[in-house]
Amino acid sequence: GGMGKTTIAKVVYNNNSHQFESRIFLENVRERSKDYSSLLKLQQELLNGVMKEKNIKISNVHEGINVIRNRFHSKKVLLILDDVDNLKQLEFLAGGHSWFGPGSRIIITSRNQHCLRVHGVDAPYKVEALSYKESIQLFCQHAFKQNIPKSDYVDLSNHVVNYVKGLPFAL
Repeated sequence: GGMGKTTIAKVVYNNNSHQFESRIFLENVRERSKDYSSLLKLQQELLNGVMKEKNIKISNVHEGINVIRNRFHSKKVLLILDDVDNLKQLEFLAGGHSWFGPGSRIIITSRNQHCLRVHGVDAPYKVEALSYKESIQLFCQHAFKQNIPKSDYVDLSNHVVNYVKGLPFAL
C-alpha cells in the first residue's frame, strides 16, 4: 500500500478512456466486496456504468456473469478494477478475455500477485518504490515547495525519506 497503484490507474483511465466505447473505474474492490451480495452490487455498478443504462437488474452473481459476458463481448471496454485481493472478485467482474470485445483493456491493481497469476493476467507490472533522489525531491516539493531541502532541514528530510523507504503516499 502507498506505492501509487491507484493513482497510476486513474491517470491511465483519464488519459485513455476517450478511446473506448465503454469505460468504468471500480474503486476499492477489496473493501466493497466482502460477500456475494456486495459482489452483486459491484456487478450492477459495472453494468450500469458501462452500459449507460440505469437500473439493470440481476438477481445473483452467476446471472451477473452471464449478463456482463453477453453485454460486453462485442464492445471495446476499458475496465479498471482497483484494489482487488481475491480471485472471486476477478471471476465475477472480469472472468476472461472472451467477456470483452477486441481492443478492450482490463487493468487491475492489487497487492496480491498470486491472485493475478492464477487469473492469467497477460502483462503484470510491479510498481517499484521511488529511488532516494526521487523520494527527496517529492518530499521537498510538498514540504518546502522546492526540489531540495532547506538548509536547516537537510538531516530531518534525509531521516524522513530513509524512514518511508520510497513510498510515494507516505512522502
